[in-house]
Amino acid sequence: MKYNLLGNTGLKVSAITMGTFSFGGEGPFGLVANQGVKEAKRLTDLCIDHGVNLFDTANMYSTGLSEEIVGEVLGDKSDHILLTSKARMRIGEGPNDEGVSRWHLIRECERSLKRLRRDHIDIYYMHEWDGTTAVEEKMAALDTLVQQGKVRYVGCSNYSAWHIMKSQMAAQAASGVKFSTQQIHYTLEAREAEYELLPLAVDQKLGVQVWSPLAAGLLTGKHKRGGAAPEGSRQAAGWNEPPIRDIERLWKIVDCLVEIAHARAATPAQVALAWLLTRPAISSLVVGGRTETQFTENFGALSLTLTEDEMTRLNDASRLPLIYPYWHQHNFALPRFGDADKALHDSYPDRHYGGEDPLI
Repeated sequence: MKYNLLGNTGLKVSAITMGTFSFGGEGPFGLVANQGVKEAKRLTDLCIDHGVNLFDTANMYSTGLSEEIVGEVLGDKSDHILLTSKARMRIGEGPNDEGVSRWHLIRECERSLKRLRRDHIDIYYMHEWDGTTAVEEKMAALDTLVQQGKVRYVGCSNYSAWHIMKSQMAAQAASGVKFSTQQIHYTLEAREAEYELLPLAVDQKLGVQVWSPLAAGLLTGKHKRGGAAPEGSRQAAGWNEPPIRDIERLWKIVDCLVEIAHARAATPAQVALAWLLTRPAISSLVVGGRTETQFTENFGALSLTLTEDEMTRLNDASRLPLIYPYWHQHNFALPRFGDADKALHDSYPDRHYGGEDPLI
């Protein structure tokens, strides 16, 4: 296992995080899997044996059942295992059963701790933006949880860059705890995070956890151009994330993954994960699975080093257009880019003003 620092903290996290999204299988989560205690214990033990020290869950996963199972299967191992959980999504019918108000966050953290059988959560994520609660109230509530010892680090998930900076500045003004990390969706197919979220992470020294790094299985090579969704896949069960806006581009990426994997005696999933692990600010990839074979395959990505030519081919197949103002900055500001700018622009070939590059 490889371990990376979580942003600007001194906390070392495994490059692979075990996702427990499928534990419990209640409601829509049953479309992914329905793993009970026995199955979950077998898979968590496998991950721990491979050096995984970070496990990811949320209060909304099967309405708390995932947290309950995580708490039971980790047992006394939890002293040296790191846990993340999340709050913000609706978890009941009451008017305060969602959001990031002080009332909701403190109540949900305390509920999560009981389900997890722990006295603290190592990384507590705000699961989604809430535009109706003042950022000052949210960050003050998180600071309270840290000061009480119930939370070690705080982060955000599915925020835009301005959401993060507004939250960070509110915390700084109050001399309170700031976000140390963000959890985002980022894959070879979904590279929108490169426009602002990755540059922000580099500039602000935020760690980055990636959720669904294989695009809900679409980048495993099991899905074929023109074919039906494979039996047992999320898509066959009716799962509709992530959105694919350019299906031909998806298959172009999959073709490239399959070609490189074949040449390297690897799997497309391993190549896709290995690419992500080269990206700026990435601390850990949140990987789920139904079987031990799936997890073992994903661990193989850690020993796969892609060549410069392979990286170029993958970037050429997946690169998104440089939207404004980034195409303009690339034309005129290139010599004065800092490390945060390069988190986006280093994936693009040089061009000059007035060039014929179709990405302009």
